[in-house]
Amino acid sequence: MIKEVTGDILLSKAQAIAHGIAPHDHFENGLALSLRQDFPSMVKDFRHWCHQQNPKPGTAWIWSGAEGKRIVNLLTQDPSTGHGGHAGHATLQHVGHALKDLKKIIQDEGLKSVALPRLATGVGGLKWDEVKPLIYSNLGDVNANIYVYATFAKGQAADE
Repeated sequence: MIKEVTGDILLSKAQAIAHGIAPHDHFENGLALSLRQDFPSMVKDFRHWCHQQNPKPGTAWIWSGAEGKRIVNLLTQDPSTGHGGHAGHATLQHVGHALKDLKKIIQDEGLKSVALPRLATGVGGLKWDEVKPLIYSNLGDVNANIYVYATFAKGQAADE
């Protein structure tokens, strides 16, 4: 089931929070920055994973924290073009492939709930009216609650 909600995704009670980033991302903007501040060990582990795997856009990686919080990093954006550069823009193709990976992660990990932001529409540069149908087509039949944080409200818990 997909449910669109209003609230602060960082207050989600979902088993996992998914968000879009680029391979070798520095977590410097938006939700990624907030996640870096809340879960610095995730960023360290992500960097290690990237150096080991050299992942391509359109894939996903799940991180599990000591407190049981899980973060799914969806590689929706192109990597930066130079050392220390900013990540590239997202593409609908990368988003679609990453959502397919998310679906597999949900099934393999037995996740019962996942929170998603308006994926790839901030730093990623995509339009919500193009991304939203991809979420529904890729995750509409998954056996989990998918909470799409369609409207951000800082400090407000959503009605999940």
